[in-house]
Amino acid sequence: MAYDFYLYGMILRTNSFLLEGDYPAPDTYAEIRAKYSLPGGETGTCATVLLSLGRSVKMDGTYMGRSTMPFIRDFYKDKKCDLSSLHLDESFDGLEDNVLVAGNTRTPLGQFRAFYGDKIHRWNPPREADIAGAKVAALDPYFFGDAVRAAEICHALQKPYVTIDCAYDSTMHRLSAVNVVSDEFYREHYPQEARDEVLRAYMENSDGLTIFTLGAREIRFGRKGGEIRSFAPYKVDVVSTLGAGDTFKAGCAYALWAGMDDLSTVRFAAACAGVACTRFPLPLDPPQLAEVLALMSTR
Repeated sequence: MAYDFYLYGMILRTNSFLLEGDYPAPDTYAEIRAKYSLPGGETGTCATVLLSLGRSVKMDGTYMGRSTMPFIRDFYKDKKCDLSSLHLDESFDGLEDNVLVAGNTRTPLGQFRAFYGDKIHRWNPPREADIAGAKVAALDPYFFGDAVRAAEICHALQKPYVTIDCAYDSTMHRLSAVNVVSDEFYREHYPQEARDEVLRAYMENSDGLTIFTLGAREIRFGRKGGEIRSFAPYKVDVVSTLGAGDTFKAGCAYALWAGMDDLSTVRFAAACAGVACTRFPLPLDPPQLAEVLALMSTR
């Protein structure tokens, strides 16, 4: 069966809590305005957005557990989402996180260190047949050698892929068609280096497009042999930033599938993320193509 996108990475259950007002100071009370339990993770959110944009996907990655497998299946049962490669591990409940959201602030609470520290690696290796059935891929870098293997398979099969937060000297970056680097990743890994100098290192280490995002601030992007370019994100009334980065990734994947040029890719992805920021919870009301194009038309 053919599908537009192969997605590989983190698929989990996210319990999100939208707070009233600003984020609370320590030892103070905060009122919960709304709470939901919905599919999340970089790959889960990316899938939800691409489906809303009218495309079909197959996703794989994190093992499903006793509680997450029926939950994930139920959410995607009426959508063009192939879950046939997901593995059920009945020895655990499944991976989930809790996220506190207040305006431009969101704080995830999880057990990811325990997840990665477990002697059992609870994720699937990539399957060549799954990748072969897609036009474009989006790969999370979080599964160590298995993530690199997914990138190598994509390269061998000439399936372009989008990835996120890979170091500029990594295989996943070198082989990528698009690498989206967050401000959080930049600050953690290159704190002593000027942002544009780091971006230039990325540009020279791949034939693909590198995009540096900075939340509501200027996006910087470029590719080998070219100049660093910039784009100011669209101004929107922010309700929640939860899932905005994953939505930007989905926008890049859609743009790659559609054959957009570099500036159009950044504009489209920024518009996807902008629409995502105007709503909560994102999985119940993801951006639709008409909304994204309407926001783009405001420039």
